[in-house]
Amino acid sequence: MADSSNQGFFQRNHFLLRRLHSLTGVVPVGVFLCVHLTVNATILADDDGTGFQTAVDGLHLLGDLGLLPIVEIVGIFLPILFHGVLGVQIWLSGRINVTAHPYGGNIRYTLQRITGLVAFAFILYHVWHLHWLGKPFGGGVFVDEDAAVSTAAALQAWYYVPIYVIGIAAAVYHLANGIWTFLITWGITVGPQAQRRVGWVCAAFGVLVGLVGLGALRGFRTFEPPVADDSGSAVAVAEQAP
Repeated sequence: MADSSNQGFFQRNHFLLRRLHSLTGVVPVGVFLCVHLTVNATILADDDGTGFQTAVDGLHLLGDLGLLPIVEIVGIFLPILFHGVLGVQIWLSGRINVTAHPYGGNIRYTLQRITGLVAFAFILYHVWHLHWLGKPFGGGVFVDEDAAVSTAAALQAWYYVPIYVIGIAAAVYHLANGIWTFLITWGITVGPQAQRRVGWVCAAFGVLVGLVGLGALRGFRTFEPPVADDSGSAVAVAEQAP
């Protein structure tokens, strides 16, 4: 029997950490991803961005109570950081042998690890690019009061298309496949037949969420902001987006 005193923290707490990693990938990270993409898709609701602005204002009511930074950091950023860092640790401690054994489960395992790394890197970039946390580092161009205008202007450069398409696709696949493995890991779906059926449901869910995310991206790319007033509003700020 191995001496646990000679094992690292990850090895000693492997079971618990893997369970927490699985759980945080669905709640709250996965839930937040779905909400975030759905809110972004409200840009498609009208021509002037009113629907998206209303959705953003609703979310930022927490800011009026001084709770938004706490909710974001404790409920979103820390779980994402935990899930991402632990995912990297799992990647480094595992073995990928899909070329030697290219069956379905092994391919999904490999794609889950790759998309996890891509999604984690994309999230860090996305936070820098649009969130207020990125302002000290030359990013953070999203403006609450001019949500549609600032977001649309910040995404107009051609090179944002592949970055965001790849990032959204990676995050959505990682979530959809992660839900499938979550249900197996937690003993909710038992047996090959049940897992197969749930697999199709998760695949359909991933396609739907992916279309919502890509639709939102297209909406911002094709959004034509109204003529700015004398103050210039958020357009002048967003046009300087990195």
